[in-house]
Amino acid sequence: MLRFFTVLLSLVITSQIHGFQDDGDRLLESILSVPTPDSLGNWHEVLGSEPHVAGSPGDRKVISGIADAFREMGLETEVWWFEPLLSEPVKASLTILGDEPSTPGGRRRGIQSLALTEKELLADPATRHPELDWGWNAYSASGVVEAGVVYANRGMLEDFRRLKEMGIDVSGKIVLARYGGGYRGYKAKFAQEAGAVGLLMYLDPGDYGDGRGPTWPNGGWANETCIQRGSILTMPYKGDPLTPFEPAIEGTKRLPIEEVELPEIPVQPIGYAAAERIMGRMTGSLVEDESWIGGMNAPYRIEGGDLKLRLEVVQERKIGRTANVLGLLRGYEEPDQVVIIGSHHDAWGFGAADPLAGTMVMMETARAFADAAARGIRPRRSILFAAWGAEEFGIIGSTEWCEANAMTLSNHAVAYINLDMAAMGNRFGASATPSLRAAILRATGQVPQSGEEEQTVLEAWRGRGKPSMGIPGGGSDHVGFNLHLGVPVCTLHAGGSEGVAYHSNYDTLAWYRQTVGDDYQPALMLTRICATLAADLADAPIVPLDPTEMVVEMHNHLPRVKQVAEDRLVPMEMTGIQRSLNGLADTAKRTRDAIAAMPKDDPRRPEINRQLIQVERKWVELEGLPGRPWYRNLYCGSNRFTGYGSVLLPLLAEAVDDRDPIAVSEALRRYENRLKSLNRALQGILDTLQATSQTAE
Repeated sequence: MLRFFTVLLSLVITSQIHGFQDDGDRLLESILSVPTPDSLGNWHEVLGSEPHVAGSPGDRKVISGIADAFREMGLETEVWWFEPLLSEPVKASLTILGDEPSTPGGRRRGIQSLALTEKELLADPATRHPELDWGWNAYSASGVVEAGVVYANRGMLEDFRRLKEMGIDVSGKIVLARYGGGYRGYKAKFAQEAGAVGLLMYLDPGDYGDGRGPTWPNGGWANETCIQRGSILTMPYKGDPLTPFEPAIEGTKRLPIEEVELPEIPVQPIGYAAAERIMGRMTGSLVEDESWIGGMNAPYRIEGGDLKLRLEVVQERKIGRTANVLGLLRGYEEPDQVVIIGSHHDAWGFGAADPLAGTMVMMETARAFADAAARGIRPRRSILFAAWGAEEFGIIGSTEWCEANAMTLSNHAVAYINLDMAAMGNRFGASATPSLRAAILRATGQVPQSGEEEQTVLEAWRGRGKPSMGIPGGGSDHVGFNLHLGVPVCTLHAGGSEGVAYHSNYDTLAWYRQTVGDDYQPALMLTRICATLAADLADAPIVPLDPTEMVVEMHNHLPRVKQVAEDRLVPMEMTGIQRSLNGLADTAKRTRDAIAAMPKDDPRRPEINRQLIQVERKWVELEGLPGRPWYRNLYCGSNRFTGYGSVLLPLLAEAVDDRDPIAVSEALRRYENRLKSLNRALQGILDTLQATSQTAE
C-alpha cells in the first residue's frame, strides 16, 4: 500500500498532460478578442423573443435562426431532423370539492377551482403572450380522478417509505408533493407505485418563493402562481421512449406505445397559492418532522380528512418533429477528431434562463472560432457546435444523435462540453469527468478577467481546485455522451443570482435581465472559459486528457464504498481490485510521463492521440448496468432513485445499496476486468512510443 500511495502522490502533484504550446497562442489570442456583452445580449434577444416548446412553430423558428447563424459564420451546417414521441397538453383543471351530495344529474358541485397558470404581469408584457401554456408535466396520463389528498413532502422514495412507517395509506389518494430533492419524474413514479391515483407538485415558498426573498416582478423569486413544468419520463434509458438504443428517425422500428412504461396517473404542477389553499383545508394530523415543513401560510398536515379534490388532465402523446442544429469547424491536422460544445435550444416558454443562458454562450463561442477561421486560424482538431432539440422532454435530441453516431463518437470524440442554463450569476463552477479537470483549471487561469470581481471569483474557485469539481450525473445533454458512450464530459456554469423562474412562464428576458443582470458579464466570463478550454482540447499537440485522475478518484472512493458495505454487513473482498488498481496507477503514471516528454512536433502525435482518446472507452460495457442496460459506463452513472445526482462505480455502489453479496462479488469481478482493460490500453500507448523510438534509432 505504501508504494501505491507514493504513486498517487506523484500523480496529484504532476497530473498535467500537454496543454497549450507556443503555436496555440495565436489561436487563443484570436478567439478571446471576439466575444462581447453586446453580442451575447443580441443572441439572447433573438433566441428568447417567443415561446419555443419542442415541436412548436416557435421551435422551428429557433431551429431556422440558429442554422442561418451557423451558415453566416461559415460553419459546415446540418439541421438533423428527428421524430420522437412528444406530449401536448389538451386541457387540465383542479377543483376543491365539498361534501354536498351529487346533483340530480350526478355531478358534484365544485367549491373552488384552482389556477393552473401564472398570472399575467404588467411589469413583464411577455407573460401575456398568447402561445404560453398552462402548467403541465409532459407524458402525464390522461384522466379524471376525485379523491382525498395525502401530503408526501418531496415525494421521493424515502418520503413514501416514511408514510408507510407512519401507517398512512396512499392508495386511492391524490398526493401533494413539493419540488426539490430529485427529478420530478421519480415523484410521479413513486406515487404511482404507492397506489396514488394522481399527483400534484408545487414550488414551496420556503424553497423557491417569498420565504427566500422578493418575488417576481419585485424580485427574482417565484411568486405564488409560478409553476414548474417539465417531463416526468423515468425510462431505463434516455431519449425517445419508443426507440431505445436507436435514433428516432425514418426507418427505425418503434416500440408499440402500449408496451412502454409511461406514467399511468394524472400529474399536474401547481403554484404555491393553489397548494396553500389545499393544505389550508386539510384536517388530518399535523406534520411532526420539521424537515417536511416548508414556508406556506398554513399548518402542514399529512392527510386531508374529508377534503376531496377533482383533478383532470388530458394530454395527447404523439410523434412530433424537431431538430438538432450542428455547425462544424474542421480542424487542419486531425480533422476526424472532434471536440463537441452543446446546449439545447428548446424551452417550456421563452427559456431566457433555461436553456438560453447557455445557448448564447455556445453561439458566441462558435462566433469566436469562426471569426478566427475566417482569418486563417484554425485548431488542429475539429470543433462541433450543437444546439440540441427536445432536451426538455427527456434529453431526446442529443441522445438520438449519439445513438445514430455511436461508432463515430466512440472512435473520434475527444470530449463534450455542456452549457445548459449556464450563465446564471458570477460564481463559476464546473463538473467534469476526472480526465478533464486539469484542462479546466488551466483554462480558468488563462482567460482575461474583465473586472476585479470576476478575477476574485475565478481565483477563489481555482483555490479550491480539482476537489471542487464533481462528476456530472443525469439531467442534461452530456448523458448520452458519457453514460452511454464513455466520452469525457464537463459542464460549465456560473450561478448565484437571487431568484428562480425555472420552467415557468416567467423565464423571460425581463426576468433574466433584472435578476441575473443586463450587462452579460457572467455570460462573457463563461464564453471566454469555454473558448479557452475548447482551444486547448482541439489544438494542443497532445489531447489534454489526463488518465491518472480517474485512478486517484477511484482510489479515494473505494474505501467509502467498503465502509458502506461493512455498515450493511455485506461482504466485500477488495484484494483483487486493489491489486489491479495498483497496477493501473503505475502504468498511468508512466504513460503520462512518457507523453509529457514527447516533443510538440513528434510525428507520433496522431497515433498517440487516437489511443489516448480510446482509454476512457474501456469503462464501457455493452451489458450495461442491471435493469438499465442503456447506461454502459461502469465508471460513473446517474442516481437511479433521484435521476440527477452522480454515482461513482455505480455497478458496485448499487449492489452494496441492495445488500446483495452475489451482485457485489460480480461487480468486483467486472471492475477488475475493466481495470485490466484500461491497463492494456495505457500499456499500448507506451508500446507505441517504445516501438517508434526503436525504429527511429
